[in-house]
Amino acid sequence: MHRDDRAVLAVAVPAFAALVAEPLMLLADTAIVGHLGTEPLAGLAIASTVLTTLVGLCIFLAYGSTATVSRRFGAGDRAGAMTNGFHGVWLAVQLGALLMVVLWFAAPAVSGALASSSAVAEQSVAYLRMAALAVPAMLTVLAATGALRGILDLRTPLIAMVAANALNVVISLILVYGLDMGLRGAALGTTIAQWCAAGWLVHVLLTHARADGASLRPRWAGIWQAALDGAPLFARTVTLRASLLLATGVAATFGDAPLAAHQIVTTLVSLLTFMLDALAIAGQTLTGNALGSGDARRTRELVNRMLVWGVGSGVILGIGLAAGYRAIPALFTSDGEVTAATGGALLVAAAIQPVSGLVFVLDGVLIGAGDGVYLAWAGLAVLIVYTPLALAAGLGNLVWLWLAYGAFMGARLVTLYWRQRGTAWMVLGAPPDD
Repeated sequence: MHRDDRAVLAVAVPAFAALVAEPLMLLADTAIVGHLGTEPLAGLAIASTVLTTLVGLCIFLAYGSTATVSRRFGAGDRAGAMTNGFHGVWLAVQLGALLMVVLWFAAPAVSGALASSSAVAEQSVAYLRMAALAVPAMLTVLAATGALRGILDLRTPLIAMVAANALNVVISLILVYGLDMGLRGAALGTTIAQWCAAGWLVHVLLTHARADGASLRPRWAGIWQAALDGAPLFARTVTLRASLLLATGVAATFGDAPLAAHQIVTTLVSLLTFMLDALAIAGQTLTGNALGSGDARRTRELVNRMLVWGVGSGVILGIGLAAGYRAIPALFTSDGEVTAATGGALLVAAAIQPVSGLVFVLDGVLIGAGDGVYLAWAGLAVLIVYTPLALAAGLGNLVWLWLAYGAFMGARLVTLYWRQRGTAWMVLGAPPDD
């Protein structure tokens, strides 16, 4: 196996396993709460949507840490890498504390706006207020995971999240059924598991930092710089989330069956996204290390190799999705109308996967290079192009909506590939001191 292939797999495989840990934790909560009745399950649906959206918007904590830490690590500045890593952790703790308070007080209003009944809203508030206590831990996990990826330690986040999942199941079962705490018990189990994972990851970071002689004191200049570095990535994430919300809103205008079909396709594509996102993380880590070492030729070699992995993975995933376009819908529904609407959209989604593979790799490469400002502006430009296409698809059917999504991914590919072809993003050496 080529050395670049080994490098990609060494990052992508454990990254994928760690990525699927979070949705598995939510899946465990869903399975446990599902036996409590319809209202608690519906309340969990509302609460989990709010919580995952809130935490998802803060993914810049992981991406930003990976980019800055990997650059310094590649340049041989291990102490600087760890110091930057802890800047991200301190930012996560402070931002998490703020969002915890906001979520606690906003829970009734948000739940009331989204819930289908007052009983469901009450259940959602109960979960959100308990889970709000986990938000600082969740954001700390993001920042610490990003820092560890930057020093090529993918094993620790994987072990931490697998252990947290197992702990969540055990504690939640005890609290929900043993102590009869209901939905609050499930939220408390998740909260305890998240804090244990955060503590574990920070402990490992502390071990690395002390060994490398890094400064652990919170420095406002460094924390502020971490926030500034993350702001463009936050803007980029907002544009991506907006496109998903827009697509769901348009699908809702088609009626109940097409909307249900859209949910099935979106769920499957999201699962494939975890696999492609593992390649994006490889792009972040390996690009940051290569640029930090000052090796432009090595950087270009890695990028070209990862592009092969991206398109190859996309082709394989697309073939698998297309092969099951008739059988897959039956796994989710017995409604003939939903099944019929799902099949055509699945074929379109399958055809998009090779493009998605390239997009994820290029996105990761530019994040690893610290090119967040370009990514933010490119994301806004693509959203502007996609919005009229998605709205126009509302005059057709679900297949047209997914064709518009294909145009969205195509536009992202154009902006990312054009940038990658140049050298403006390829800044060599460690980033400047704070």
